[in-house]
Amino acid sequence: MGYFFDILQSAYATAYKHGLERKKYKEPKIYHGGDNFDLSKRWYVYYSFAKPDLLDKLGNPVLVRQTPITMSVNKNFKTKAERLLHLGIIKEVLLEMLKEGYSPYKDKFKLNSKSLEYTAGAALDYAYGIKLSELSETSVKDYKSRYGRFKTYLDKRNLLDKSILSITKQTVNDYLQTIVKASSARNRNNTRIVLSSLFGELENNDVIPRNFVENIKVLNTKSVSHRTYSLEVLEGLFAYMKKNDPVLLLFIKFVSYNFLRPIEVCRLRLKDIFLSQKLLRVQAKNKPEKTKIIPDIVLREIQDFDFSVQNHFLFTPTGIGEWEATESSRRDYFTKRFWKLKKKYNEYLLATGKTLQLGGEYTIYSFRHTFITLLFRKLRKEFTYTETCDKLMLITGHSTLDALKAYLKDIDAELPEDYSGLLSLI
Repeated sequence: MGYFFDILQSAYATAYKHGLERKKYKEPKIYHGGDNFDLSKRWYVYYSFAKPDLLDKLGNPVLVRQTPITMSVNKNFKTKAERLLHLGIIKEVLLEMLKEGYSPYKDKFKLNSKSLEYTAGAALDYAYGIKLSELSETSVKDYKSRYGRFKTYLDKRNLLDKSILSITKQTVNDYLQTIVKASSARNRNNTRIVLSSLFGELENNDVIPRNFVENIKVLNTKSVSHRTYSLEVLEGLFAYMKKNDPVLLLFIKFVSYNFLRPIEVCRLRLKDIFLSQKLLRVQAKNKPEKTKIIPDIVLREIQDFDFSVQNHFLFTPTGIGEWEATESSRRDYFTKRFWKLKKKYNEYLLATGKTLQLGGEYTIYSFRHTFITLLFRKLRKEFTYTETCDKLMLITGHSTLDALKAYLKDIDAELPEDYSGLLSLI
């Protein structure tokens, strides 16, 4: 009986809550010149909303008719079909805004006649054009690909040439769902980021009233595993690369000893390296540019290189030189090159009677994790946790202490001492 009462009480509370919410506004409607659709009259969208400081005798909010919305529809459209189409779009957008908490008494109504002029395709192109100046080379390619596929999706559903205002949260959600089914939640989340950025530009420029994409849920994903190498594996792998692929070994040493990300190594040109100062400069993930020292263990490897052509890349398939490829393509090349070497190394291990095999969880990025872990543990023998983090932050290039601590936690850099004594019952 008590269980039934709890359910009943919860249902009543929910219904009561929704009932009050419905009283905050009357759904928008279209005035279309009367029964005969008189085009000489002023057509508009109208609705009522509860005035915050106006209550009736029972204390209920009083709904007050708000200023009609026309957005130049009467001026720009002269046929019944055109006016009904565009006022219908305005009505639906306004209703969605009201459902999500819009109040004419505290929020600015951002729609204007310009909003109706943009098709979905034109609006997305406009937003992409604005974003171009802010994006890196890698991001430009990613944005173009993702927003291009979204446009294709809209085109197949005859939405690309319709008003941008006809693209709803549900439209974007449905598209993102197709990505999850076809690939992964991570890919879907990355597409959501791109679309949210584009719709954010449209909101900032008053093309749409709000960026509803930012309110779309981010799905949980399984993080990509980059397992750290044991010292024994490192020694064997480095020795194998030294004999079979010295260019790849040097690339990995920049990841390992300079704590650069693979794509950052791919960005390095000779002009970014200052041998006399033992410094290098690189475009980083968290800021436009960062300067790092070159440790002697790396400096010795490059000090005899020919630095005469300063614009040459430090790393190409054959070493220093020109390379007509995007930075993401250059990174992918070295990723695949390491994958091929790792496959041959596994075969070599089996041929020499060893059972160890390096799987997909061992990556180039794993070297960065490994050497940061090794350095952290060595520093911890002498310094406190806080002192170690302060020193390590200067070396790794993390932008904040919190970011470094989160990173160290993710890679299990610090482990507890043996706690067997704490478990003893005696």
